[in-house]
Amino acid sequence: MKAAIVTKAGQLPVYGDFAEPVATDNAQRIVVKAAALSHLVKNRASGNHYSASGQYPFIAGIDGVGIQDDGQRVYFIKPVAPYGSMAEQTLVPAAQCIALADDLDDITAAAIANPGMSSWAALTERAQLQIGETVLINGATGISGKLAVQIARYLGAKKIIATGRNPAVLEQLMLLGADVVIPLTQEEEALNAQFGEQFAQGVDVVIDYLWGKSAGHLLTSAAKMAEDGKPVRFVQVGSMSGNEITLSSAILRSKAIALMGSGLGSVSDRGLLRTLKGLLKAAVPAGFQLATNPVTLSRVAEVWEADDSAARTVFTV
Repeated sequence: MKAAIVTKAGQLPVYGDFAEPVATDNAQRIVVKAAALSHLVKNRASGNHYSASGQYPFIAGIDGVGIQDDGQRVYFIKPVAPYGSMAEQTLVPAAQCIALADDLDDITAAAIANPGMSSWAALTERAQLQIGETVLINGATGISGKLAVQIARYLGAKKIIATGRNPAVLEQLMLLGADVVIPLTQEEEALNAQFGEQFAQGVDVVIDYLWGKSAGHLLTSAAKMAEDGKPVRFVQVGSMSGNEITLSSAILRSKAIALMGSGLGSVSDRGLLRTLKGLLKAAVPAGFQLATNPVTLSRVAEVWEADDSAARTVFTV
């Protein structure tokens, strides 16, 4: 069968032939229809992600949409190694498949799962968002961040604050549900003043896609301005601005700040499936907006390194 094959760390996947999977008592064969390209998929393929196995060769892709042998159309996640989602067929345990409603198309289901899961899991499984709370999304101008704004509103956030570097997209976020937008491009003094103002008014949950300097400023502002005794749940999801920050221990002692991560490993497999079921069920009735760029799998090497911050690339098989 044809597949996007990773032969060793640091090399792009190549479109080639790979042995077909054989169903077992613990995993079923799925004929793949669509699989999305995400930062997680890229990092795992390169060997740089903490969840990468380091075993080669393997087929790229961690999730997708396909058809089971009984004809059921499903979203699936975490195929059995060395199989991945970017192939004509894959092998997946039945418990890691979710039946899809007819009104949710293959492209949208494949595209929305990973970026939507990041905020849905952070808000429900980790932060345990309550209806009426205030959410600040740091780095909301990418695909995941734009979905996070919509998802936070759907899950009951009363006020949503969004940060980012792209002024045009920040304006769009107001139409997607953000109440306040804060540009990260301004001088530090002005930025800290805006952060401080929001924490003084009350921020319950921070979803952070960036880490780096802006995360440090947010934590400092929370320590200085948040209401005494009222917890701020800071959920770290991505590291687009860097993997490390300098954090004074006094910040975590001076205010009730709960600092946690959300991702593969920090959310259980059961939690991930619960998250995905909720997201996929809500996608159509909630009207979540997501730009997609469908391309055939044979073009995998051509588009692998393209920037997907504006539209999610989805390989069709």
